[in-house]
Amino acid sequence: MNIKKILVSQPRPTSEKSPYFLLEKKYGVEIVFRPFIKVEGLTSKEFRQSKINIPDYSAIILTARTAIDHFFRLCKELRYNVPDTLKYFCVSETIAHYLQKYVIYRKRKIFYSETGLMEDLIPIIAKHNKETYLMPVSDVHNDKAVVLDNNKVKYVKSIMYRTVSNDFKPGETFDYDMLAFFSPAGIKSYTTNFPDYADRKVVIAAMGQTTLEAADKAGLKVDVTITPKTPSMASAIEEYLKHAKAEEEKEERKAARESAKKAPAASKAKAPAKKADTASAADDDAAAKRSAAAKKAAATRKAKAEAEATAKAKRSEAAKKAAATRKANATKK
Repeated sequence: MNIKKILVSQPRPTSEKSPYFLLEKKYGVEIVFRPFIKVEGLTSKEFRQSKINIPDYSAIILTARTAIDHFFRLCKELRYNVPDTLKYFCVSETIAHYLQKYVIYRKRKIFYSETGLMEDLIPIIAKHNKETYLMPVSDVHNDKAVVLDNNKVKYVKSIMYRTVSNDFKPGETFDYDMLAFFSPAGIKSYTTNFPDYADRKVVIAAMGQTTLEAADKAGLKVDVTITPKTPSMASAIEEYLKHAKAEEEKEERKAARESAKKAPAASKAKAPAKKADTASAADDDAAAKRSAAAKKAAATRKAKAEAEATAKAKRSEAAKKAAATRKANATKK
């Protein structure tokens, strides 16, 4: 699998049970948490330039925990004591519970959408139409406010913090196989930090309509995003890794089959040569045997000839002796 190292452009999860950590163990990948962007709060001096007077508002609309942090930070810097009567309208229960960091939850008038959608917060706001609403936002914010505009909610947006690029240091290692983005600002930071981004061979993961649009505008091909089947970034990444691993295993099986097909052909090609070698060895062995037999026969013939010559010599000597004896006997007579 080509994916070995993934950059998730968010802060590291505080819980060790995060699905990202499970992905590391299950697929053997390394996940690095490194935000492409960071949030900076406006100073009290910068906020005053907006001419917004926080005490003029009886209710506050909260769409993010970051908005809560910077609202109470600015109130402290401005030496404004947030009254117990202030009403809080939160886009989700999670954001509502985060208020416990700054206020006594059960003693405050806190309302929230059960579904986490701004649309479902509208009926609650409609029941409190006499309130004056303030909505803390970033300098780069999503379109949640459009829902308020469409429903003619009277509110004032107040920029209390801004999103800036979290620049990479010169020489900082950037050897990731996949990048996961969650905001248009993250896309912008990446393309700014790395002008050669179009030539980088990395898999792009992105979630959120505005983030997808920013990626498309920058010419980035998004391979991983959330779907009804994979509603979170972690699940979307897992689906991609699962598919990539299956494809890799498929290719390995195909290569193994091709290798198995080539093996018998190679064996057949080697067989004639082996047979020829065997025949050659047999011929050599037969020749050697014939040579040894010829030598043995020659030795036998030589020995036989020598034996016959010796016997002939003995017969000639005996004949001479017999002749000499006969001659001697004749002389005596």
